[in-house]
Amino acid sequence: MTQTPLFFIVFLISICSAAQKNNSHQTSILVKTNQQIPIPGATVAVLNIGDSSLVSAGITDTSGLVVFRDIITGNYFCRITAVNYETIYTSIHIQSDQSFSKPILLQPAPGVLKDVTVTAKKYFVRFLPDKTVVNVEAGITNTGATVMEALEKSPGITIDKDGNISLKGRAGVRVLIDGKPVQLAGVDLQNLLTGMSASSVEEIELIDNPPAKYDAAGNAGIINIKTKKSKQKGFNGSISTAYGQGRYSKNNNNLLLNYRSGSFNYFLNYSLNMSKGFTDLYALRTYFKQDGSIDALLEQPYYTKGSGYTHTLRAGMDYFMNQKTTVGFSINGLDLSRDYKGLSTAKWLNASGIPDSMINTDSHNTNRWQHGGININGTHKFNDKQELTGDIDCLVYEMHSNQLFENKLATPGSNTDASKGLLPSAIHIFSAKADYTQQLNSVKWESGWKSSHVTTDNLARYYYLENNDWKDDAGKSNHFLYSENIHALYSNVETKKGKWNLQAGLRYEYTGYHAKQLGNAVVKDSSFNRNYQGIFPTTFITFQADTVNSFTLTAGRRIDRPAFQSLNPFVYIINKYTLQQGNPYFRPQYTWNIELTHLYKEFLSTSIHYNITKDYMSQIFLSDTSSGTIVYTEGNVGRFQYFGLSISLQASPASWWSLSGQADLTHKKIQGYLWNNYTASINQFTVSLNNQFKLKKGWTGELTGFYISKNQNDLQEVLDPTGQVSAGIAKQVLKNKGTFKLAFRDIFYTQAMQGLTHFQFVNEYFKLQRDTRVCTLSFTYRFGKTMKQAVKRSTGGAEDEINRVGNSN
Repeated sequence: MTQTPLFFIVFLISICSAAQKNNSHQTSILVKTNQQIPIPGATVAVLNIGDSSLVSAGITDTSGLVVFRDIITGNYFCRITAVNYETIYTSIHIQSDQSFSKPILLQPAPGVLKDVTVTAKKYFVRFLPDKTVVNVEAGITNTGATVMEALEKSPGITIDKDGNISLKGRAGVRVLIDGKPVQLAGVDLQNLLTGMSASSVEEIELIDNPPAKYDAAGNAGIINIKTKKSKQKGFNGSISTAYGQGRYSKNNNNLLLNYRSGSFNYFLNYSLNMSKGFTDLYALRTYFKQDGSIDALLEQPYYTKGSGYTHTLRAGMDYFMNQKTTVGFSINGLDLSRDYKGLSTAKWLNASGIPDSMINTDSHNTNRWQHGGININGTHKFNDKQELTGDIDCLVYEMHSNQLFENKLATPGSNTDASKGLLPSAIHIFSAKADYTQQLNSVKWESGWKSSHVTTDNLARYYYLENNDWKDDAGKSNHFLYSENIHALYSNVETKKGKWNLQAGLRYEYTGYHAKQLGNAVVKDSSFNRNYQGIFPTTFITFQADTVNSFTLTAGRRIDRPAFQSLNPFVYIINKYTLQQGNPYFRPQYTWNIELTHLYKEFLSTSIHYNITKDYMSQIFLSDTSSGTIVYTEGNVGRFQYFGLSISLQASPASWWSLSGQADLTHKKIQGYLWNNYTASINQFTVSLNNQFKLKKGWTGELTGFYISKNQNDLQEVLDPTGQVSAGIAKQVLKNKGTFKLAFRDIFYTQAMQGLTHFQFVNEYFKLQRDTRVCTLSFTYRFGKTMKQAVKRSTGGAEDEINRVGNSN
């Protein structure tokens, strides 16, 4: 595989040399008002029907005309936007001999008066044939919110108590930020996203079935969080600040700067989040005897208060060498700190519920994560039909976590049982990729290569207190080293014929890793290796029945690799009676997905989908009845089947009111083996609804909410229904350069996480409440010139590797 990149690049160069040009033709589009008056300065984008990718774009001249050359014959749809006019989408058919198309008429935006300038309307959600796009800034209740809070209000998204994200009821989502890797999973991913300000995010893309160009990881699809990047010429930007008050205070701030002059474009996006919060957890474990009768109960109320900050920085430069070649680089950084202090009680009761003993625990946990990375990217267009892009990423993560637990029996004169852990870890990633695109008559061909190398170094030092002296706890201490290489090749073809759009892709991925656990006086050295490879086909078939109705069938095979840290067999202490442990024998899971979607304009989208997963990865809960300890781990339990129906709606019942919503009905069946054969099935319903109101004198409003029925992702855990309702208002000030927003999140304080976990001879009921009811006031000020020209920046190539970093303990 070390020779693959060289051979592949030579192959691409050969293809480029052999490419032949098609006969030139042009297509003209005329944009007018409904009074037949030409509209100059309108932006016209020609998009592929199959995947909404951009084919070409232009701006109308003073006569309202824009000309496109050498667009391949077939069906497309156009997006036409203009200041003071409604954005519209319309289907078009391009013929090789076509020189002029009929005029496209734009309707004035609601509320436009003579001699008054207003901004074009931004929808909160757009439903496209291949993805759903959430406009974060359009959501007033996102003011002062974190990225995690903005995510959980997005259509089809559910988030469990550990921060695990599901899309349309399916776990195993690959999360990207600007197409680049997210470095954590589970609780750590939750900490990261709750530290990022939603004001730094422009859009969230939800992609159910990515084509072969994307990494094959993520059985439920991709969530791409796109941060704001100013795109105008000259110097411009925005600054925002928000203060929120729940039980504790929160503060989010964001600065966006952009300067473009001549051949250079410089950009910077910085955000600072500072917040305080709490976690109120109640757990009741019931221990059973072999005959099913109750043996004992353990009641564990736990309250922790924490505070922290997160600095995030993304900056870089684009250099436009000429009309064909662009190169750029970007840097990104993260500095995250969390400090938690908690108090918990472990109260043992007998079968009759009479207290037997009680242990009080004081805990103190700190986390400090730092990250730095650099991306170098380039794009070269040989001509209108050939393009080559490349990316190189170098990323470093340094993570430090410290734990301290002091346990004391609630009787006079009892001794303190204390333990502490020092848990540093480091992750280094190098990734490179190249993508080539060529138009061959009516066929679009894409091909590419990607390679990545990852190393991790995790050290866990545990100590216990004895006679006021800290002693090494060699039985829990651990030093884990991990090295992984992934190589991938893909090819994808797309063609249009009449009303049909066909796309087929094939991706090959090879994975090899070596892991070693260094021993000590108690634990012996151990190592394990694994090499595996797979072929991942994808198919997209779209039938454009008429100008407003289309049907799309997608199918594909995907993989989910274990998070790096999930393979680490060391023990992580949660509390005296709860531990977490990795599994070195954890295997990847493979999923087949199939989905049929009907799209009516952008008004109504209906889809049915089915997937089946082999070697399903699930959280596993093990119990030690002798000590009463519960161990959380992960492993492959069997197979998972999923049947689903999704309905998405976007409408404007009145000129001042627009709404969007999505409902998902799913049936899940999980079959596996733990201590015996185990089958779990459940019907799950989720719904989200967003209402946008345009009021008078620059005021706007929003009412939004979501509901999740009883649901299940893991073999042994069922979650009870939950949801929230939020509302907000906004006012434009300072000649529309400033915006005040006031938002109320989780008004009725209903967003609790509770459920029941089944162990062998043990059941545990839990309820978790966080500081979710918050009132937030924010102000944003925008400066600079009006948006004129878009800058395309690379998304990088290391997205999958960091998404698998997992818990940084």
